[in-house]
Amino acid sequence: MNRAALRYAKAALSLANQQNKASKINQDMNLIDNTIAENKDLQSFLNNPVFKADEKLKALDAIFSSKIDTVTSGIIKLLVKNKRLVLLPFVAKQFQILFKKSQNVASAKVITAVPLTDDLKEKVLQKIKSETNNEVTIENIVDESILGGFILQIGDKQIDASISGKLSNLRRNFENNEYKAKI
Repeated sequence: MNRAALRYAKAALSLANQQNKASKINQDMNLIDNTIAENKDLQSFLNNPVFKADEKLKALDAIFSSKIDTVTSGIIKLLVKNKRLVLLPFVAKQFQILFKKSQNVASAKVITAVPLTDDLKEKVLQKIKSETNNEVTIENIVDESILGGFILQIGDKQIDASISGKLSNLRRNFENNEYKAKI
C-alpha cells in the first residue's frame, strides 16, 4: 500500500512543482491528513466498501472543495477513478515527507514522558540543526511509559536516552550474566 501511495505522492509533487504550487499542495495535504486522522467517522466512511466512490467523492468535495487547490482535487479524483481512494491519507503523508525532503527540511520526533517546554524545544531544535545542517521540524510525542529522558528519531536514526531504555539495557545485562561474579 505504501509503495502505491509513494508513487502517487511523487507524481503529485512533480505536478505541483511544474505548476509552482508545491507549497500550497503541501498545505492541502496537511489539511487532508489532519482532517482524516482526527475524524474516525470520516475514516470509517472512506474505508467502507458499501458506499460508492461517487458518494465518497461528493463527501470529500463538500469537506474540502473551498479549501484546497484544483491540483489537490485532481489527485483525489484520480484516486477515485483508479479505485484507490483508500490510499488518500497515505498519499497525503508521503507527499508531506517528499515535500520536506525537497525543501531540505528534516523531520524529528522527540518522545518524552512530559510535554517539552518551548524553551527546551528550541534548544533541541538548534542542536539538531547544527548536527544535520538542515532545517528541522520537531514533533513532540508524550509517552509516559518511558518514565523520563527522551527518545529522538530523525529519519532512520534513533537515540534512546530514556529511563525505560536504560532499565531494559540493565535487565539484558543481568540476564546475560555480565554482572555475575566470576569464580
